[in-house]
Amino acid sequence: MIERLLGDELASSGEYIAEIIYGANDGIVTTFAVVAGVAGAALDPSIVLILGVANLLADGFSMGMSNYLSRRSELDYQAVTNAQRSTTEKSPVKTAFVTFLAFVVAGWMPLIPYAIPIRPFFEVSVVVTGSAFFVVGASRTFVTRRSWYRAGFEMFAIGMVAAAVAYNVGALLEGFA
Repeated sequence: MIERLLGDELASSGEYIAEIIYGANDGIVTTFAVVAGVAGAALDPSIVLILGVANLLADGFSMGMSNYLSRRSELDYQAVTNAQRSTTEKSPVKTAFVTFLAFVVAGWMPLIPYAIPIRPFFEVSVVVTGSAFFVVGASRTFVTRRSWYRAGFEMFAIGMVAAAVAYNVGALLEGFA
């Protein structure tokens, strides 16, 4: 789907791989942080969908726009300083769109058990989230040619540590809710 929207350059060169991985990873992490924080604080599971969807759309939009501003600023700086342009001329609009799309698509993964619903919600969300981290990490090898299982495990490990932090913060603050 992304390839069709952006053209052949995505598939052939991995030009937007940074935006895809950054958006997908952050989408999974921040959405699961909501899930884990709510579970850690022992709040009602219905809160997960409300906060999760709000986070997904607002944070996804913010990340996309931040990526747009970042790329736009880089191009403006190059124009003012006559700096040599990078070999890739990525469009600020495309980088923003790819980041947002990757964030929202991957960020839905932790919410699936709550939206369908599949019980036990949190435990299933942990499995789905861990799997999503691994799949996104392993998919990097389509353009990086690294070991798929190492790339998958690397993202899985980093993502699950972030998830554990969110869960423990929720558990620590449980009495305040």
